[in-house]
Amino acid sequence: MRWLVGWSSTAAGAAEIGSAGATGYDGETLHPVGSQLLWGDPDPLWAVGDWRPDEVRLVTADAQTRIAVLGTCGATDEELRLGLFTARGGALRHLTAWPGSYTAVVQVGRRITVCGDLAGARPVFHTPWAGGTAYATAALPLADLIEANLDFGHLAALLAAPDVPAALHDSTPYDGVRRIPPGHALILRAGAREVAGYDPVASLAVAAPPADPDRALDAVRDALVDAVRARLAAPRHVPGADIDPGPVPGMGPAERRAARGMPVPGIGADLSGGPASGTLALLAAGLPGMPGTVLGHGTGAGERLLAVTFNDLAVGGREAELERAGVLAANPRFHHVVVAGGEETLPYATLDGPLTDEPGPSLVTAVRHRARLASGSADHLTGYGARQVLDAHPARLADLLMDRQRRHLVRPVAALAKADGSVLVPARVYAAARRLARMPYGSGLESLAERLLQKRFEEPGGAVGASLAALTWAGPGPAARWLTGEALAEVSIRLQGATHRSGLGPGQRPGDFRARAALARTAADVRVLEQAAEIRFQRLHAPFLDNQVVRACRALPEALRVKPGARAAILRTVLQGAGITDLPPGWGAPSHVPAAAAARAGLRVAVDSLMALFDTPLLAEAGLVEARVVRKALRAAAQGEPLPLDGLADLVSLELWLRRLLARRGTCWTGTPARARAVPAGITPRRGALASGG
Repeated sequence: MRWLVGWSSTAAGAAEIGSAGATGYDGETLHPVGSQLLWGDPDPLWAVGDWRPDEVRLVTADAQTRIAVLGTCGATDEELRLGLFTARGGALRHLTAWPGSYTAVVQVGRRITVCGDLAGARPVFHTPWAGGTAYATAALPLADLIEANLDFGHLAALLAAPDVPAALHDSTPYDGVRRIPPGHALILRAGAREVAGYDPVASLAVAAPPADPDRALDAVRDALVDAVRARLAAPRHVPGADIDPGPVPGMGPAERRAARGMPVPGIGADLSGGPASGTLALLAAGLPGMPGTVLGHGTGAGERLLAVTFNDLAVGGREAELERAGVLAANPRFHHVVVAGGEETLPYATLDGPLTDEPGPSLVTAVRHRARLASGSADHLTGYGARQVLDAHPARLADLLMDRQRRHLVRPVAALAKADGSVLVPARVYAAARRLARMPYGSGLESLAERLLQKRFEEPGGAVGASLAALTWAGPGPAARWLTGEALAEVSIRLQGATHRSGLGPGQRPGDFRARAALARTAADVRVLEQAAEIRFQRLHAPFLDNQVVRACRALPEALRVKPGARAAILRTVLQGAGITDLPPGWGAPSHVPAAAAARAGLRVAVDSLMALFDTPLLAEAGLVEARVVRKALRAAAQGEPLPLDGLADLVSLELWLRRLLARRGTCWTGTPARARAVPAGITPRRGALASGG
């Protein structure tokens, strides 16, 4: 893991805190473990972890005016300097408009500004500390700093309503540690904190302005090309070149690298046969320059781009996608590697792994991704987030009604009717969209709170059922049906409190609001996946989650999004605009084998270990579930009963995360006694109240 951490102290506290850190319990100097100091007193900032030299950039105008940019940023030093001068006046948006994925921190006197991203893949956290405010791009270091206990209300909301921002609000799994929302920045002035938005959202007051589809598609193409170019422009890295133990009889450099579990030098990409990863791989291979592996290292493929395809031998059905990936990889600028995975790479196959900053469903599939990424490059492009930024959330049908564009409902509704085979589908979908368009935000939250209290979770099946269930302001999560009544009541109370806190609502159309929430949840899970499946010296890149790509995709017209097959059509147009037209037949066709097949197969194989995991679960000790109920659901799902597998993944991943958190030793800080870490007392059973609020 890599993160930033620092604090802003009050004037009185600044006199007591030195440039090297604060004072611990026994008078020791307090600073993060494994850190490098970017700037010192009175408001220090550290970079913690294995940052590469080119990932840490610091531009200084004077002793009290400077900017730190950490991550992959396509801005030049001169652009950073101009951005710093502009930020002195309080402007923020331009700090988030450079290509790449990064975190920018600006210090102007005693004012510190930390910018989060639009998707939520690079979050910012904060907590009161020592009379001021400590902040970080990871929650666990702050939890260690204040010895935070678990926020059981947040954990309950994470299971009962993970896609509802009002239920989670700004809380984290750690009590007292807060998160700023995507699209916002944390502004600190001598310890006082403020959270400010820097990106406008669509207003409910007026109709959405008409957008030119051609210009919008050109903007998406330019943003994606710039995002890929920012990665290609970064220095090439040879992992572990300085720690190679030297020749081993019978082993070449590539074999020694593989034995150490290190990635191939240079840049590569996923090539699953789907449109998202294929688009990024083709753009990376087609841009001018030499995009791939470093000559003389690894595969010996010169400057060809390393394309990695995962072939699931345990669950078939993706033969067409594999064939399309092979056709694409015939490009002479690709070096194609196919990674075969058997039962050992199924979901739930391995229940141990590293501790991540937060829980996420990716914990149960980390071994699957790690098997693929182990054959990848030091810088590896992935297509995560493409579905969320390009596809139309079903609730966007209500947006079309609000903008009086009923004619654009014809094609998506006709596709649903064809899939369901019922002539009643158009009337049902139109009625649900019309109801949502007329429903206030507060009423949607109250309706969900009522459903949780009454334990009404049954939804109609199929594509039509999923679309109808999504045509609401807020819906229950797939794991909600297995929570205790007390946990559901806690989440219901949080939702009812949100109706008073939010006032008139989010100020957005329901479809746009739901799409942003879905993107935030996906970005958070990608962050968990990056930590859980981490390969030493490797960097995962998700260009679809970059700020400029997200902005360009949000400008796409609703009418373009809701067409069946819109994502593949948009990406095909992007490739054509970049001069890439030779695509295999069927490119972009949806897979007919859902990911649920692999999840169900993994449940069947790992059912015994899952039964042991939930013999005495920490979730039951916390009052969130009953162990007997979860064991029954796991056994039934393994036998093929139609249960929501996503909900079981949420339960298992949260239980795994709790066990790893409580099993850890040590802390993120030096100068503190052993007790100064998160959840020092473990899980104490809660009766009558699950959390302190949040």
